[in-house]
Amino acid sequence: MSESLKGWSSAQKHVVAASYLGWTLDAFDFFLMVFVIKDVAHDFGVVREDVAWAVTLTLALRAVGAFIFGRLADRFGRRPILMADVAIYSVLGFSTAFAPNLVVFLIIRSLFGIAMGGEWGIGASLTMESVKPEARGFVSGLLQSGYPSGYLLASVAYGLLYTHIGWRGLFMISVIPALLVLYIRRHVPESPGWSSEHARTGTLTNVLRNHWGLALYAILLMTAFNFFSHGTQDIYPTFLQVQHKFPPAVTGSIAVIYNIGAILGGWTFGFWSQSFGRRRTIVVAALLAIPVTYLWAFSETAAMLTVGAFLMQFFVQGAWGVIPAHLNELSPVDARGTFPGTVYQLGNFIASYNAVLQTRIAAANHENYSIALASVAVIAALVIAIFTMLGREAREAKLA
Repeated sequence: MSESLKGWSSAQKHVVAASYLGWTLDAFDFFLMVFVIKDVAHDFGVVREDVAWAVTLTLALRAVGAFIFGRLADRFGRRPILMADVAIYSVLGFSTAFAPNLVVFLIIRSLFGIAMGGEWGIGASLTMESVKPEARGFVSGLLQSGYPSGYLLASVAYGLLYTHIGWRGLFMISVIPALLVLYIRRHVPESPGWSSEHARTGTLTNVLRNHWGLALYAILLMTAFNFFSHGTQDIYPTFLQVQHKFPPAVTGSIAVIYNIGAILGGWTFGFWSQSFGRRRTIVVAALLAIPVTYLWAFSETAAMLTVGAFLMQFFVQGAWGVIPAHLNELSPVDARGTFPGTVYQLGNFIASYNAVLQTRIAAANHENYSIALASVAVIAALVIAIFTMLGREAREAKLA
């Protein structure tokens, strides 16, 4: 750890901070949605399954955003496109609060999904191209922990503010990330891994012709990863609210605790991957999630559910903590702005049906969410372990 934290320039620190905050605030807006599904359904006079499509559409269209913003970042540079993306997702998150009906609500969340999809790939490539190689594992875990950090902030906001400002008030807070644009403009330099020469040679045709096999493998891997994360996160608050009848304060508190576990898991396994290897670290984290599934999904008390949720997210996000470094190390040099984010979000697109799928499984079992949660988690963990071992290790790749 000490070596990975030594000798950082001021610019490197600002890059990591900006990318972490960008993903944190992006995730904050996304995870507000999972806490208010039943409330939005009540206000619009529809069933929860109809509102769950907002999660599905957001996830599905993230792939579109990853490709559009990624190609722009490869063409014009990481920094200006990252600023534009953050501004756009902030405005769309804020606009959600003013949706008059379900149709407009779904349209806004779909557009938000496009903007959300652009942030991760650009931020990850900017960061991994800027930091020194021996720090990539630690920074990868830190960067990916922005996702549960956003979930944590959403949990706190829901637990403390929901009863006072309602679901519309929560989405109004989403305009705050726009301030990050000013920070990026003032402190964050362009990536040393981007050049106008790469922008000219990294055409879509060249990338697809030369790297289609790698792209297909990465998409399948990220499909399993997205079922792993969203299958253990997106309907868990609904599971606590509906199946266990917990009030907002209890649901929010449990979510805070399991997101602390997620953050710690991302840091821990991301750091270990620097010496243990990216692939082996992912496999270990994924397989360790399986034994805690029963405690996480079938416990009856709030205390045991909290323990199970903490451990589950520690291992789920532990595996995810390796992904920013691993995907960027596997990526073609002339498409690093596009490749990691696009394959990640295409995996998201395929897995975007998860919230509706789990909601339907629960409805078919008399509102019992335990089976839906456990089945997706175990299957996804096994598929991740298999696909990861079929891939290659690229820890020593040069990114800058």
